[in-house]
Amino acid sequence: MDIKEVKKNAREKMKGFCNVCNECNGIWCAGKVPGMGGCGTGDSFKRNYNKLKRIRLILKTIHSAKNPILETSLWGEKLSFPGIIAPITGASYNFGNAVNEKEYANNVINGAVDAGTIGMVGDGGDPTYLELGLKAIKKAGGKGVAIIKPRDNEEIIKRIKMAEEAGAVAVGIDIDGAGLLTMALYNQPVGPKSFKDLKTLVDSTDLPFIVKGILSVEEAKLCQRAGVDTIVVSNHGGRVLDDTLAPCEVLNEIVKEVGYKVNILVDGAARNGGDILKYLALGAKGVLIGRPIIWGAVGGGQEGVKIILEQFKNELYKNMILTGCEETTNISPRIIHEFILD
Repeated sequence: MDIKEVKKNAREKMKGFCNVCNECNGIWCAGKVPGMGGCGTGDSFKRNYNKLKRIRLILKTIHSAKNPILETSLWGEKLSFPGIIAPITGASYNFGNAVNEKEYANNVINGAVDAGTIGMVGDGGDPTYLELGLKAIKKAGGKGVAIIKPRDNEEIIKRIKMAEEAGAVAVGIDIDGAGLLTMALYNQPVGPKSFKDLKTLVDSTDLPFIVKGILSVEEAKLCQRAGVDTIVVSNHGGRVLDDTLAPCEVLNEIVKEVGYKVNILVDGAARNGGDILKYLALGAKGVLIGRPIIWGAVGGGQEGVKIILEQFKNELYKNMILTGCEETTNISPRIIHEFILD
């Protein structure tokens, strides 16, 4: 099986939900939530893609970076490259039940392990989604991260304990899911968190605590004060609020403010290894991969997920050689330039 076959299979299985477009830019699927698109006009999804596309890599070939080191580490885990699978649930309503929730969770966690990296499992309107993800993590020897929706703190802490029992390496919340339509459809209340709420959650566990969905320096500082281990700069893939900034527009200033104390990851429109390199140049320690992983899981199962991750890894390696980067843990911002299109 190769990546072309994986994408072809995924396209056939997800008709009406995802077209597996040659350019995954949010145009075809705009407004398809539930589904694979961005909410409302789809502007936030499209902005994530377009703003990242404007950043260009600067070709450099007079150097000694002949065999770049891709490895990094997070949460005590050694990763083959700084690409991490984003937490995604809702196989039935988001991608047409092309795989069921149990299959998807197992494909993601095991495919990540096969590729030498780590996957995140998510929460959803149906409480069994997280349970299935945690079972996949437990079967994989704890090689996974659990991300919980911003429910009432009591409900979150109950799920944190479940993640601890499954042996997860880290746990957190996708706080940008505070207004998710799919949660409302299932009558599962979610909402924003006060600083006190966040501190309570961080203090409830000894696991590294992650907050996914930060898009401002102000809130990044609050996370750092609360003792958060890792921030994911993200707007939830453009699926919760129209007209937001793209993660790449705010990433560097967040890194400058709190990156010396908090791990900073980023999530948004990573479609290839070059995108990962751009985000690393902006200061991220790792990059979440979302929609391409769905194509892998649907079109090729566990093997398909591994194929997608290996493709990202190989592209990153090539791009590092052609920009003079010796290791992913020390990428210079001088390898990128913003090319203004308008």
